Order: sequence, then structure tokens, then C-alpha cells
Amino acid sequence: MQAEDLARSISLLVLDVDGVMTDGGLYYDDEGRVTKRFNVQDGLGIKLAQAAGITVAVITGLTSGAVEARIRSLGIQDYHAGFLHKSECIDSIRRKHNLEWSQVAYLGDDWVDFGPLKLVGLPMAVANAQPEVKALARYVTTANGGHGAVREAIRFLLAEQGLLDSMLESWPEQA
Repeated sequence: MQAEDLARSISLLVLDVDGVMTDGGLYYDDEGRVTKRFNVQDGLGIKLAQAAGITVAVITGLTSGAVEARIRSLGIQDYHAGFLHKSECIDSIRRKHNLEWSQVAYLGDDWVDFGPLKLVGLPMAVANAQPEVKALARYVTTANGGHGAVREAIRFLLAEQGLLDSMLESWPEQA
């Protein structure tokens, strides 16, 4: 089955953080605190997915105040930090929302994403993902992680579900 066909049934999009929502860089200030860079267009894409009825979940292996603040600002309810075994966490989220694996998409970039990519209905990778991750993906963005890849993946889902045009037409009302 083609990625376009798989995208039509997606109700849950699960995102990795480092290398997907961010560029993967760790920025240290003079006090040794880590900050991260997020893309505003990715954030609006997440809001569009939510408005279209697609649940967005975020799972990351690391804990970070910067990530927690970004997640809160986006209104993401399913946020799980400190999970290295992401498949179990996604299974719990999937069951909570009463979904089949075929209704779940996952966007990843590195080896820690192998488990979820092998389970979900639509495995996706960012453009700068590791080659082995891209090999598992049914959809690969043209944008790198942290540089619009999340937005691109969401546009793809919305377009294949026939929602993008109507959202564009009604955009001023949704703003």
C-alpha cells in the first residue's frame, strides 16, 4: 500500500523531539543549561492537525524544561518524557484513544525510533534521518528535523485526508 493510502486512516501522529521537532542540536548557555530550537511553522502544523481531529502525541527519551514549555504552548495532552522504549508508550496512547496500529503515524530520525517505525501504520522519517530509519519509512520529508519537517508531514496527512483545501479556505475563521 502506498503512503498516500496509509495516510487516509491516520488519527494519531506521534512525534519524536530531538532531531524531529528540533534540529537535534543541544545549545548550552554559560550556566550549563540546555536550550532547544523549535520551528514556528511546525507548531502551527501541530495546531492544524489538532483542529482537523488528529491527535498529536510526543515521546522523547530525554527530559527538558524547554520541551515541556513548548508542549504546553501547543496544547499537546499526550506528552511522555524519559521513555527509551517508545513502542510500549505508543501502545498505551493508542489503546487510550481506542485506535488500531493502522491509524497511527510516527515521525522519527534515529535508531531509537526503530521500534515505533516497525509497528505503526504509517512510518515516517525526516530528510536528515539515519539511512536505516529512512529505509523503514513509507514517507520521508524533504525538510530536515527542526526545519519544517513536522509541518510537511502534517500537510501530507491533511492533504491525503482531503482536509487541507477546506482548512485553507476557512483559515481566517480558524485563526
